[in-house]
This record gives sequence, C-alpha cells and structure tokens, in this order.
Amino acid sequence: MATNISENSAAKIDKWDIIDSIINIELEMFLDVKTRQEDGNAQCQEEPDTFKIMRWMSHSVLSVETLKSYLEDLIGAKIADRNLMTEKYALMENLIPHPKDNPIITQIAVIELNWMNELKPKYPNMLQENSSTFKNYLICEYETYSDKTIDCLMADINTAIDKKLNLTELRYKNLFKRLGYKSLEDLDQRCKK
Repeated sequence: MATNISENSAAKIDKWDIIDSIINIELEMFLDVKTRQEDGNAQCQEEPDTFKIMRWMSHSVLSVETLKSYLEDLIGAKIADRNLMTEKYALMENLIPHPKDNPIITQIAVIELNWMNELKPKYPNMLQENSSTFKNYLICEYETYSDKTIDCLMADINTAIDKKLNLTELRYKNLFKRLGYKSLEDLDQRCKK
C-alpha cells in the first residue's frame, strides 16, 4: 500500500475510501470539461483510467484531514454547480481571473517544484517535467481549493519537511509500485533503453 505521512491503520482504510470518493467526483467533473476542440473532447478525456491513477498518485501522500477537507470542497462545488476541473483548466489558460491571492499557494507550489527538481538528476530518464508548466498547474489547481484545504495541505508539507520526505518522490513511488515496478531506479533504467 502507499506511503502515508502519519495515520493509524483504521485511518488508512478510511483514507483509501476518501480518495476513491474524491476521484469519482473529480472524474465526473473532468469528463464534463468543455474543450475548444471540434469533437468536444480532449484526448486525455478519452482515457479515464489514466486520469484516475494520476489523481490517486497525487492524493496518495496526503493526510486524512487534508483529504476530508478537499472532499468537502468538491461536494460543496457540486452543490453550487461549480466544476473545479473546468475552473483549473480555465485558470491555466488565463481564461478567467485568478480567484485567490493566498501566498501559501505559491509557497506550496515552490516547495513542490523544488522537490521535482531534486528528482530530475536522480531519475533523469523518467522525469522530463517542464518546471514552469508544473508550477502553473499546481497554482491553478490549488486556487480551486478552500483556504481550509490549503492550510491542511501546508501542514502535510511541513510534516514532510520535518521528516525529510519528498512528497513528489513518494507520489511517484506509490504510482509505480501500484503499476508493478520494483523501484523508481528500476523504472528509470528501463526508460533509458
């Protein structure tokens, strides 16, 4: 099972149920995103299983408290007839004004970017992330979160820093372990070939 910052066994079981609930709502919102393409769907919308595993990866390292808060955000958005995925992609393309000027969002994105940059030399064949795109993606996603969820996320990041963990690396380890790879080092070597 995936690496977790700190929860007891009972909370871990609950955690995976919460993540499943989050992903179900996110997928529904993702599939409802209207694109500017003539056929109405983006290529990535044709691959919901890929979307689900990538979102699982993203959430797999978060605390139960953060996950519960984000699930509340998603449920609240549905009740308010908001699509957080539409908002995120519109923010990424500067189609709507940025709703928040929360310095914690930028701080989180910078930490995540630094973690990603730490990994690039370690796994040069596997990671080819574009730093500016990655940072923009994070900021735009986090701008759709409530302030409560942002505070919870910052607490998770501070816990990881205190424990000298790189949450980006843990996400990738969780993903590739779930996909059946022995280690990130093994996958990086396979990418080299």
